[in-house]
Amino acid sequence: MAVEPRLLANAIRALSMDAVQAANSGHPGMPMGMADVATVLWTEYLKHDPADPAWHDRDRFVLSAGHGSMLIYSLLHLSGYAAPTIDDIRNFRKLGSPCAGHPENFLLDGVEATTGPLGQGFAMAVGMAIAERHLNAVFGDDLVDHRTWTIAGDGCLMEGINHEAAGLAGHLGLGRLIAFWDDNKITIDGSTDLSTSEDIPARYAAYGWHVVRCDGHDFDSIRAAIDEALADPRPSLIACRTIIGWGAPNKQGTSATHGAALGADEVAAARKQLVWDSEPFDIPAPIYEAWRSAGRRSAGAHDEWRTRLAASPERDEFVRRMEGRLPSDDGLAAHLDALAASPQKIATRKASEIALDAINAALPETIGGSADLTGSNNTKSKGQTVFTRDDASGRYIYYGIREFGMAAAMNGMALHGGVIPYGGTFLVFADYCRPAIRLSALQQVRVVYVMTHDSIGLGEDGPTHQPVEHVMSLRMIPNLAVYRPADAVETAEAWQLALERRDGPSLLALTRQNLPQLRLGRSENLTRRGAYRLRAATALRRVVLVATGSEVEVAVAVAEALEGQGIGADVVSMPCWSLFDAQDGAYRADLLPADALKVSIEAGTTLGWERYIGPRGLAVGLDRFGASAPAEDLFKRFGFTAEAIVPRVLAALDAQGE
Repeated sequence: MAVEPRLLANAIRALSMDAVQAANSGHPGMPMGMADVATVLWTEYLKHDPADPAWHDRDRFVLSAGHGSMLIYSLLHLSGYAAPTIDDIRNFRKLGSPCAGHPENFLLDGVEATTGPLGQGFAMAVGMAIAERHLNAVFGDDLVDHRTWTIAGDGCLMEGINHEAAGLAGHLGLGRLIAFWDDNKITIDGSTDLSTSEDIPARYAAYGWHVVRCDGHDFDSIRAAIDEALADPRPSLIACRTIIGWGAPNKQGTSATHGAALGADEVAAARKQLVWDSEPFDIPAPIYEAWRSAGRRSAGAHDEWRTRLAASPERDEFVRRMEGRLPSDDGLAAHLDALAASPQKIATRKASEIALDAINAALPETIGGSADLTGSNNTKSKGQTVFTRDDASGRYIYYGIREFGMAAAMNGMALHGGVIPYGGTFLVFADYCRPAIRLSALQQVRVVYVMTHDSIGLGEDGPTHQPVEHVMSLRMIPNLAVYRPADAVETAEAWQLALERRDGPSLLALTRQNLPQLRLGRSENLTRRGAYRLRAATALRRVVLVATGSEVEVAVAVAEALEGQGIGADVVSMPCWSLFDAQDGAYRADLLPADALKVSIEAGTTLGWERYIGPRGLAVGLDRFGASAPAEDLFKRFGFTAEAIVPRVLAALDAQGE
């Protein structure tokens, strides 16, 4: 016997209000308000297979309004995914339960993205839609033919990143993207009238989206809106007029349902209102079976896809890309051989471009881009065609001045799979990207950030564009590998490590100014150790100079000057702190021995270097903003020369009685 969709939706409402009540924290209003829309989508339209959540051609569903996490947990459980179990839901927001306060992609299959920071889920959905269109252009409809759906709330659409992401999606004509706007007109503070009066449908129409409205509690209206969106070639916004907390008779339609448990009395009243007689966390068998049957709806389509995949001559390549495995040759070995044969004095941003020429020729899965700084970031390699609305096979995206949107879209591309995204901007604008960089690290995705103009060495653009605190602050983000290479060889090695790394993002901080190639000859990837001895002392070692990036050249000059005075000095290049920290204690102690004065040299804030140089060490850095002048003048002005540093080293040795 068929079960009315309202009963299916009420199962979501019951699980949501009961889980939040049991946790005494959470957000019941959004899941209760969007339960009807989600029920129609998941039982009638969404292409997915709970028996195989990793099906490469499944539809992607992103809950951008991640605070309403009980919506996705309810949908996964009811549809028949192995997790979350009813016990997991019963332990919502408790230690050890995969049902975290906000959805985490690494805790549950079927959670396509970690969401909660409003607007980022929407932007990641844009990235997923980009990846789908690109892979479709490469492999065809037989292997790649799915949609991306997202639910976004008023808050998601207010965030600035929404403008960036929606504008990009409209420009690229991502017609396989459909966004449901939970138009409940409520925020934490109260009515949306308190803070906004814009015409959101008109805004989206201006972006080039198709827009349709529906009654979010009328199933026929919801279906009609989805059908209209499916028929339109543009990305679609479905404005779902809903009542937050629908079913809670005394609190629905108010901010009281947004971010707190309803309370025992209101939960009891909601049960009466919904005619839901079951005990908490008890779903009647007919409703369970109707949901599980709907979850099996795409099994036939999945079987047909498996048959097409098995017969496809591109099967192995498609699976390799989707599984994130690199080909046997990443193109960098020959590039490193060429550097050994013919050393280059070039900016590391240029060294990155040359490395990308080799990488992009060998790895068809890379998709690059820049936030309107292509010629400065050097992110577009030879022969790289552009991804456009008319040709999605291109492997370069002009993101425009959308740093945050670019970073979040790259997260979505990486989460989708089948592509390795990289994108560029100036390092100082990492601040615009930072929330998405943090989510890259949290979600453990392979995204590569190419951040150029990494210090006062960028010169005349002045302190607004000269990073001082940025490298150090980025090193603080867990699971983010930050590389500041000293020359063309370290740059190529950093790229190699970034591509190999499948469980987290990497960031390359690169120079505008030319640097000499310090590594001559061919060797193993020394950057893999995070730090290594570039030059060993010839006289009795009394000093260890530790530097990164453009200051390694300075450290070499300081060492030469000290050696000229009979003071032995090692030079240690430390392109990646986190990789060095991961080395064993013996290796770290050998590079940074206790019996030597340790001196750090980096054109940025000194905060943090004490962990390597110790309380008696010398930190040469920049704990103030820069200035507008040619790079050479700035390095002299702020003391990043051998002439300035050697006297400080000698004074430190004298102070220690050396």
